[in-house]
Amino acid sequence: MKKKIIYLATFGIALLSVSCNSGDTAPAAKADNTAQPAAPVAGQSGVKDDVSAKNIVQTAIGSKDHTTLVAAVKAADLVDVLSNTGPFTVFAPTNAAFDKLPAGTVEGLLKPDKKDALQDILQYHVSIGVFQADALQDGQILGQVNGGNVKITKKDGKIIVNGTATVIASIQTSNGVIHVIDGVLLPPKQ
Repeated sequence: MKKKIIYLATFGIALLSVSCNSGDTAPAAKADNTAQPAAPVAGQSGVKDDVSAKNIVQTAIGSKDHTTLVAAVKAADLVDVLSNTGPFTVFAPTNAAFDKLPAGTVEGLLKPDKKDALQDILQYHVSIGVFQADALQDGQILGQVNGGNVKITKKDGKIIVNGTATVIASIQTSNGVIHVIDGVLLPPKQ
């Protein structure tokens, strides 16, 4: 019986304090149920680290010879993917390599409605794993991220990809290796 009285007294005090506060003359703030744009969420590319070795994207961004490639990677929303741990082997065409394409090709691929085609082309330049230049063999086939394959040939001490793009430099990064090439690799039509 005592517990019931204590319970009722507690309930009564709580009810009284709620009713006393309901006479407040200040208008209550209205809940704003309108959708607010979400703040952009940075992925791996948003990690700030000035101490560690640069990853593939950071290295490409620092190269004056790869501004077209960097613009394409950004337009294809592949910055975070290529900033991840990897390991990756990237065949990175230079600006001059992109300039060899028919006029308007790059500009057309950078349009939002061509994003899928751009992603396919860029993913054709990436292998999962690290394939150092000295480990690449004549006749070797590498599977690419887009599901296609590239063929490596060696001629006169040069490494050639798909018979059209020569590796002109190789750069080690924190998440793989970049092989700078003088041509753009185009996936075979399916």
